[in-house]
Amino acid sequence: MIKVVIADDHDRVRQAWVFILSRNPEINIVAECRSGAEAVLAAKKYCPDIVLMDINMEPMNGIEAAIVISHQCNKTKIIGMSLHAEWAYVNKMLEVGAIGYVTKNSSSEEMMKAIHYAVAGKSYLCNEVRRTARTV
Repeated sequence: MIKVVIADDHDRVRQAWVFILSRNPEINIVAECRSGAEAVLAAKKYCPDIVLMDINMEPMNGIEAAIVISHQCNKTKIIGMSLHAEWAYVNKMLEVGAIGYVTKNSSSEEMMKAIHYAVAGKSYLCNEVRRTARTV
């Protein structure tokens, strides 16, 4: 069972991912968080396998939270999750310890692929990000 924390300040986005991922018997959603600060607390409490981390949240954003989580629970893998496919966002998340990055436009299949890659210790960038890289 893969323990997952989902952190996104948009209720509908977070709830949609919870609904989609909960249908997979491999996934156990252990916490839903509205901020980076909540994600830090959830990671400390549950030490999940995966944190799906939105970047733009208040008062602590996903980048700040990823730094803390990477230090407090070294087995937890972070996947950045954002509307932004620009390399500035992707690189920043990877620099602070994320192992993967998906946009909110990613399919459920692609999200599961990112989760499986991360659990295996392999990095993953979604198709939208890889397409953006080819145009840069």
